[in-house]
Amino acid sequence: MTTTSLPRRNALRALAVAVALVGTSTPAFGSAAFAAEPETYTLTIKHLDRAGQPAGKYRTHVSGVFEAGVEEFLEQQDASGVTTVRLPRGRYLLDSTLPDGPGAGGPAWTDWVVQPRLDLDRDTTVTVDARTTAPVDVRPPDGTARFLQSSMFVEVTHEGVTRSANIGNRSTNLRVAHLGPEAEAGTVNQWYDAHWATDTGGYLLGQTFSGTRALTGLARQYAAQELATLNVRGAAGPGSNGTALLSVLPSTGTVAGAPRVMKTPGTATFLVAPERGTWDIGVTVPGADDVTRNYYVADRVAVRAGTTTTHTFDGPVFGPALTERPAVSRDGDRITADVPLLADGDGHASWSPSFDTAYTALYRDGVLVGTASDAPGRGEFTVAPGQGSYRLATTVTRRAAAGATTRVNASWTFASATTAGPTALPVSVVRFCPDLGLTGTATAGSPLRIPVTVQGAAADGRTRSLTVSASTDGGASWTRLPLEAGAVTVQNPPAGSAVSLRAELTDTDGNTLEQTIADAYRTR
Repeated sequence: MTTTSLPRRNALRALAVAVALVGTSTPAFGSAAFAAEPETYTLTIKHLDRAGQPAGKYRTHVSGVFEAGVEEFLEQQDASGVTTVRLPRGRYLLDSTLPDGPGAGGPAWTDWVVQPRLDLDRDTTVTVDARTTAPVDVRPPDGTARFLQSSMFVEVTHEGVTRSANIGNRSTNLRVAHLGPEAEAGTVNQWYDAHWATDTGGYLLGQTFSGTRALTGLARQYAAQELATLNVRGAAGPGSNGTALLSVLPSTGTVAGAPRVMKTPGTATFLVAPERGTWDIGVTVPGADDVTRNYYVADRVAVRAGTTTTHTFDGPVFGPALTERPAVSRDGDRITADVPLLADGDGHASWSPSFDTAYTALYRDGVLVGTASDAPGRGEFTVAPGQGSYRLATTVTRRAAAGATTRVNASWTFASATTAGPTALPVSVVRFCPDLGLTGTATAGSPLRIPVTVQGAAADGRTRSLTVSASTDGGASWTRLPLEAGAVTVQNPPAGSAVSLRAELTDTDGNTLEQTIADAYRTR
């Protein structure tokens, strides 16, 4: 079987389901053996092709929509187009693929017939008739775009149990039909995704449906103004280049994605259907040594028709960032630190950032509790019960070949007592977000405005004091920078130099942060 693979986390979601491509078989998820049931019935399935004759080829999937429901995959048994199977009493989802049905003087079609509700309470005969199907015709506004693949999923829920069926297609010649009675309101969910390629990116078109029936045909010709634009930019340090792997998928529903490639530095532009919901972006970029690869994600990216959203990956300033999960937390008398120290300039945290050394230490009332050196910003420490004053210090270093940020130092102070369960501790970070372009460099000798934002406990007006300083001599001396309208301005040094940045912060509860980013960016 040919499957479509995706990198990383979006990949895990996509690979967890079997997608039947035309002319291939959908693998079973471990079909259950028949149990000894007091009531079983014979299900007879007749398959007719688009000429009304017994189908010469078919692949039928029957799945019980009940606890311990059995699952059967049935293929052609003989020239009659008829197959039988004996199954326990219950509600079933049936779907049948009849590939290579003759088109009307044109290319071959694949017909997919879905019966969301099959109540097996007696010996039953079902006729799957390819003549009932209607075309799936979903197209982008650009007639020169190249079709890559599509996938359609049907998900049926009955009495708290959910089962699904799916088909994937590498051509536009797909026809689909509903079969049988209607199911209960809202129990049939269906979604369709189609991927098209262009020289600069492509189109990601999709729709979702909920009701009592499966689709019979689907037609949609998108206009440009109905789509949202997603720009995915891959940065690269001075003198480096490579190829990034991209995955852009809807956040909801399982999807068979088509992986893309992008030269770095470079940009890929995707026009996506807003009605498909939010989107997940995954980018695997070449590392500084052109061998090591870092993986970034941006999940649940909201889009709106007629607007453009841009995400830049693997560009400076690399530094600490806080994600949705707690960066430092306490559970009882166990303190865990997991602070991304080398998130890129847009705040995307790499799954496996390249580094040379990492060190994290926790102190309670001035006494060392423990250290960790396995990964940047990470450590687990058992502390004494009760209230205490803590300082968490961490550092990471990496070679100058990384292009920017050769060292990050961060130190937090906070008070903490024994907790009844996992509890976030009050830490903050300062983000520096200059517009450096895809090469990650700034113009020598010119002023550079650097927006400054606070994340964590001191965000949203909870900052008591914040000072920002810059160094152009490797940290030997520092110049304090006025913070005006949420930004500071640095007078860039000569070409080939590096600028380091430092922040000192106190929140309204007295918790503090000291943060230094060595070689935050370079000049050209």
